[in-house]
Amino acid sequence: MRDLFLLDPDVTFLNHGSFGAAPRAVFERYQAWQRELERQPVDFIARRLEGLLAEARAALGEYVGARPDDLTFVQNATTGVNVAARALDLRPGDEVLSTNLEYGACVMAWEQLCTLVQVPYDELFEHVTERTRAVFVSHITSETALLLPVEEIVRAARERGLATIVDGAHAPGHVDLDLVALGADFYAGNCHKWMCAPKGAGFLHVRPEWQERVDGPIVSWGYEAPATFISRTERQGTRDAAAYLTVPAAIEFQRAHDVRESCVALAREARRDVCELLRTEPIAPEEMILQMASVRLPKPDPELSQRLWDEHRIEIPVSHDGTLLRISIAAYNTREDVDRLLAALS
Repeated sequence: MRDLFLLDPDVTFLNHGSFGAAPRAVFERYQAWQRELERQPVDFIARRLEGLLAEARAALGEYVGARPDDLTFVQNATTGVNVAARALDLRPGDEVLSTNLEYGACVMAWEQLCTLVQVPYDELFEHVTERTRAVFVSHITSETALLLPVEEIVRAARERGLATIVDGAHAPGHVDLDLVALGADFYAGNCHKWMCAPKGAGFLHVRPEWQERVDGPIVSWGYEAPATFISRTERQGTRDAAAYLTVPAAIEFQRAHDVRESCVALAREARRDVCELLRTEPIAPEEMILQMASVRLPKPDPELSQRLWDEHRIEIPVSHDGTLLRISIAAYNTREDVDRLLAALS
C-alpha cells in the first residue's frame, strides 16, 4: 500500500488526519483534469463543467447515501460549516448548543454569529434553553479523535425542534455514511482526508427544506435567475474544479483498497501500547476509536510534535494545549511505524 502513495519514504507519517494524502493514481487523475482545463479553458468551464460536476456529485451521492442534488462541493468541511451557520439566520442572543470537543476553526465561525454553548457530549440536551436554535457536533472529533453518537444526537435534536449541523470532516472514507438515514439538516464533509481525494475537495449536504436559505460563499453568476441551491453554491467565479472532479477516482481507489478494518485494529493496538509506555489512562472506551487515537501525555508538552519531527522525522500532531498526542493509521501505515514512534517516545 505504501508504494501506492506519494509520501516521503524517509518520514514516518502518522498524521493522515490533518490533511490526508492522495494516492499516486488519484493524484495523476487530478493532474489530468488540470491539463484538460488548461488545454481549452473556455470549453471546459463554459460548456462542460456543469455536467462534469453533476457526474462527480452523483458518484459522491452514491458513496455517502445522498441525493446528488442535495450535495454541493465546497473546498473543505469548515467552509461547509460556515455556509450552514449563515443559513440559520441567527440573531443576537440566539444560542447554538455544541460539545466541548469541537474543531477550533468551526468554534470561531459560530462565535461570530451567536452564543456557542459548549458542554460534554453526554450532557448536551441538559443545556437546552428557550434561546437554543441548533445543535452542532462532530461525527469524529479532531483533537480527541472520538466517534460520537451522531445518530442519537440528531434524533434527539429533531424531537426538540432544533436544527442540526454535523461536522463530518473526518468521517467520509473513515466510516460508512447514509446521510439520508442520518437526517441531519446540514452535514459538512471532507473528501481530502480519509477518502484520499486531492486537497480542496469537500462537500455540504443540505436537506431539501433548507436549500432555499443556503447562500454560496460569494455572490456570483450562480445567483442569476432562476437561481438554485446548486447554482448559487457551485457557480462561484473562475476556479480550478479539478479536486472536485477527482472525487470519483478517490472513491474507486477506496473501494479497491478497503483496509479500514486492519487500520482500526492497528490504531487501537497503538493506543494501548503508547498508553502503557507513558503510563496514562485511555481517554475513552475502545469502541469510540477508529483509525485515529489520541493519547494523554504524562504532562503538557506543546513542543513534542516538533521534537519528534526534528529528531526522528516522525510526523504526528500534539493538541494545542500540549496534553494529547494523536496517532493516525491510514492504509499505508504499518506496525513498524508504531514501533518507531514507541522507540522515539522512549
